[in-house]
Amino acid sequence: MQIYRLGDEGPEILDIQHRLIELGFTLPDGEAGTYGQETRDAVRAFQAQRSLRVDGIVGPDTWGQLVEAGFRLGDRTLYVHAPFLRGDDVRALQRKLDALGFDPGKQDGVYGPATNAALREFQRNVGDEVDGVVGLHTIATLERMRPLEDAPGRGIVRETEQLRSNRSLLDGHVIAVDPGLEPFEPGTANIHLALARAVAAELARLGAKPEILRDGADQLAPSTRAAMANALDAAACVSLHLGEGVPEASGPTCSYFGSQATHSPAGRHLAELILEELEHELRLRGRMQRLTVSMLRETRMPAVQVEALAASNEIEAALLRAPDATARIGRAIAEGVRRFFED
Repeated sequence: MQIYRLGDEGPEILDIQHRLIELGFTLPDGEAGTYGQETRDAVRAFQAQRSLRVDGIVGPDTWGQLVEAGFRLGDRTLYVHAPFLRGDDVRALQRKLDALGFDPGKQDGVYGPATNAALREFQRNVGDEVDGVVGLHTIATLERMRPLEDAPGRGIVRETEQLRSNRSLLDGHVIAVDPGLEPFEPGTANIHLALARAVAAELARLGAKPEILRDGADQLAPSTRAAMANALDAAACVSLHLGEGVPEASGPTCSYFGSQATHSPAGRHLAELILEELEHELRLRGRMQRLTVSMLRETRMPAVQVEALAASNEIEAALLRAPDATARIGRAIAEGVRRFFED
């Protein structure tokens, strides 16, 4: 899709503004159809609410979640559909099922196989027709049920147990390596690919089977790249990016799937280990954060978005220009992945 940012004009901007207003954001009449400062501020506030990258740019992830935010449970019938239905209504359904002890997988707002299986199990338990269709009757039945109080979601419990029990060697595991290229990272395709190749080389040296998700400057949508990682049946996914050059974002940042309501324990642990290795290798203090971007939300394996350095930050740009920079970053990330499987 086209990317929309400060200064753009047209009917698409008006559509974005109408969606923001419907979600409770206030915009001045004078900006109607024009992507002005207050529209950008509203987009940034929306992105912060949704655990998206806060950049004030409407790209695929932000646009998709603007659309999804307009759905409430009961607005439409939910069922398995190709492509999968997405929206806040699906997310509300997943929260209800999770609170009742039925595991819908990630609370990702996508009505996929795991959510369908949880819904069918709920229908079977309450004696309803087991059809995997969420209509008004099923919603009314869900509303009458008493949720478990202060209990962690089934998906979080399941992932946590898998972390404790599924230790194995990295050797032979397929690892998806995504040279992420987003609208906020113009002109950096070569750096992304160099980093991806360095990570892949180190992973191969450690015995893994790395698969780079794109080559060249292909602008594949995040959802497409997530689907590619799923099709590989990868054991983990590492998406490589460059951070923004602002003081609070300096140093490495490792992100995992999560929002204010839920998160991926496996993704968090993988992010922790990679961050530890990057901090040790680069001698820079980093941070972790939860994000709901497609590469973390739609992948079925533990996934991490890694921003090793910020190319627009003068000090870190100098680090990136060093002859051994990509090799050092690749070594650190690969070691973090190895520890995830073997420690």
